[in-house]
Amino acid sequence: FDQARLRFPTYTYTQKASSRQKEGKKTMFLPKSQTEQSADAAASVARRDAYVRIENWATEAIPEYIRNGVQIEVQEVQCGDPDCAPIDTAIMINFPSKGRGMMGLPMEAKDVTKQILFESYPTEEVLTKWSKGEDAEWPPYEEEEYDEETERPRVRFEIGQKVECRIGPDPVTGWAPGTVAQLWYREPNWPPNSWAPYQIRLDDGRLIFAPGDMDQVIRLARA
Repeated sequence: FDQARLRFPTYTYTQKASSRQKEGKKTMFLPKSQTEQSADAAASVARRDAYVRIENWATEAIPEYIRNGVQIEVQEVQCGDPDCAPIDTAIMINFPSKGRGMMGLPMEAKDVTKQILFESYPTEEVLTKWSKGEDAEWPPYEEEEYDEETERPRVRFEIGQKVECRIGPDPVTGWAPGTVAQLWYREPNWPPNSWAPYQIRLDDGRLIFAPGDMDQVIRLARA
């Protein structure tokens, strides 16, 4: 991962400067309380534990005959857009052949379950190509036809269409309504040939991306 692109939320608390402080161009910073520091430490531990779980599941999902020597990297990332909110979990799969691929899940690492990971995981065919150092598109697409203008697989939804996105682990309550804002979104630090079919603006104003064009990740908004 490009560490320069990985941005995690940090919180600083500032006190309004007095007129004298303004003249001296000084700003006072209030240190975090013990409670806040403890909460941050607990969140950090939970994040690391989640990374380990995901790494183990991701390794398990790789066919045994190409599993040897595979390295899995898990990282929470935010998109470069300042309006982009929910943290996504990126999973990089590195093979000894130097082949690699990436998948993403639109949720924090702590919310990723084994079922969610397996439902969105690359197919054996894709993993085998990556293991040989070959290019392979992921995520999958439900239509095989290609758009003549973009030469990319056609997707189910259009810009401006109302959809629901899976942003949490609960299969019933883990969905949020939004509108498709962009087709074929990518981050500068993503590997070549890695695209998200949609960027979505949720109704609460946050921007997220959908890692796959499948009902488990993004579906038509209910009337």
